[in-house]
Amino acid sequence: MEWSVADAADYYRVDAWGDSFFVVNEAGHMAVQPHGDASLQIDLPEVLAELRQRGVRFPALLRFQDVLRARVRRLNEAFIGAIEESGYGNVYQTVYPIKVNQLHEVVEEVLDAGKPYGLGLECGSRAELVATLAHLESDDTLLLCNGVKDRSMLSLILSSQRLGKNVIPIMEKYAEFEELVRLADEVEQGTQFGVRIRLRTSGSGKWADSGGYQSKFGISLPELMRVVEALQNGAAAHNLVLLHFHLGSQISEIPQLRQAARELAHIYAELIGLGLPIRYIDVGGGLGVNYTDASEEGGIRYSLTEYANAVVYAIKEVCDEREVPPPVLVSESGRAITAHHSVLVVETLDAYRKNNAEEDLELPEDAHRIAQNLDKTLAWLRDTPEGEASVDEVIEAYHDVVDNQEEAATMFAMGYLSLEQNATIERMYWSSCATILEHLRALDPEYAPPEVQQLEELLVDQYLVDFSVFQSVLDHWAIQQPFPIVPLERLDEQPTRRAMLVDLTCDSDGKVSHYVSADEDKKFLRLHPLNPGEAYPVGFFLMGAYQDIMGDSHNLFGRVTEAHIYGDAEEDGNFWIEKIIPGQKVEDILANVQYFPNDLQRRMQDQVKRKIDAGEIRPKRGMEILDQFRGSFAEETYLDSPRQPRPIAGDGKE
Repeated sequence: MEWSVADAADYYRVDAWGDSFFVVNEAGHMAVQPHGDASLQIDLPEVLAELRQRGVRFPALLRFQDVLRARVRRLNEAFIGAIEESGYGNVYQTVYPIKVNQLHEVVEEVLDAGKPYGLGLECGSRAELVATLAHLESDDTLLLCNGVKDRSMLSLILSSQRLGKNVIPIMEKYAEFEELVRLADEVEQGTQFGVRIRLRTSGSGKWADSGGYQSKFGISLPELMRVVEALQNGAAAHNLVLLHFHLGSQISEIPQLRQAARELAHIYAELIGLGLPIRYIDVGGGLGVNYTDASEEGGIRYSLTEYANAVVYAIKEVCDEREVPPPVLVSESGRAITAHHSVLVVETLDAYRKNNAEEDLELPEDAHRIAQNLDKTLAWLRDTPEGEASVDEVIEAYHDVVDNQEEAATMFAMGYLSLEQNATIERMYWSSCATILEHLRALDPEYAPPEVQQLEELLVDQYLVDFSVFQSVLDHWAIQQPFPIVPLERLDEQPTRRAMLVDLTCDSDGKVSHYVSADEDKKFLRLHPLNPGEAYPVGFFLMGAYQDIMGDSHNLFGRVTEAHIYGDAEEDGNFWIEKIIPGQKVEDILANVQYFPNDLQRRMQDQVKRKIDAGEIRPKRGMEILDQFRGSFAEETYLDSPRQPRPIAGDGKE
């Protein structure tokens, strides 16, 4: 079968999740289009080559800062277009919730990209409040404060309002409102605030409980009326200016969003009628990102334009019906802004396949009966052309093979089968299974028997990759979030191995167990066989939302190296690297769990000295061991792959 780069793009579903930022180029490489169109393209293997020249080892996280800017622009222009088309009588205000990615470089890039649109920020904790307040360079910049807030946080928010900053604490509980009013009265200061409403409408999918009556946060309608009553009975200096709802991290369907927007718009109209000076409706986060095909479970079945239109038109219709002025529209679409800009690049260290018997294997005359049985079955499978045996015959052969393997296991456990005999039987078992699967695929039955699924799972290769699932893709382990994974080169070659990626940790969960591909079975991914000594880099895409900040240091694998990359048509390769942030060293990650170099080195020195004094080791060798131990503190936590990169066409290398 002929294979093309178009076949690779289709198999790895690049068009479904790439959103025009990622493509397979004619060289068979993954490439980035940093502006979201074909005006500029960056070849990822060329980026890796330059990083290697600058001493970077992988894994490494590549941040394409132009992609952040393009995402901010797309989001704002979608709402601006919907407002202009509908004749909506107010404006849209983007707010970036920094919980999605609090890294300073990311926040600053988003803020800078959002300046033409008046982009604001959202925080949800004391530390995030401190970080965001210092970035309110303009008094007009909107800062929303979500999450649970204690007296200290509310006091700092009031102080920022005294400075003239446009900071709005959003009340999650009625008790927070009482505490805010009490603090404001103590300092004789008026305040503005918002409320998060528990709507009847709930979301769908994995984050359905983020909205509706089961929401973790928000006040009920009876509590809202208590707030209104309190404001009308003496807290007039304190103004309710914002209404907020949130349906969840990934809204999968537009109807729920439209329904929630209409429900909140009716509440807004009622409160306007009661004389409350509400200026904003905040529809929260939840603008979805397709990590996989839209037709699959968890897929996003709408466009950015549809999302913006749903919000704008739903609220406009209610405001027109109720004859109230439309509010400023706010959304907190952090995932949609940040997800695409990061690519995690990992090196493949090795591939583990089942140990098959050699094609020319000849059993000795005294071979065990089980081995002889398997040899006959395997000979029949190999001698029968694919497609000529019936499904029933092949399945019967499979059952015979399984029965023989199980008998061998029993006999070995009882001491009636030697280790050498057992090893030979195991090789023949795996060869038989692989050949049976080839026959079943060639027959391609209309209804695949369950044995096909069993064999697919049994015969998957394990590709050992140099990273930690728990550090770099925690959402995959925690909530089974699929991430697009694609080899960065050789995409003009057909991938022939069914593989599962496993990480460096000693945990059985340290693996990628769900993949984005055209295969019906998502438990494996088709990859290329490894060439001897040659690097095989793999990219994890859409890593910019949450993964950077939620990592867990399982086995003390630390943060990976980062590279910040900008596109530029005037530069070689259409890119330049602004900054490289080294990954954590051994001493850094040890300090996180209260192990410190001086103490560890002293302890090791004492052990070496005792061995020298006891005559168990020569002093020179003891000092060499101690120097080796000391040198380990400055090394990276990940492994150094011995595989060498493929030469890039046109780079002058042989």
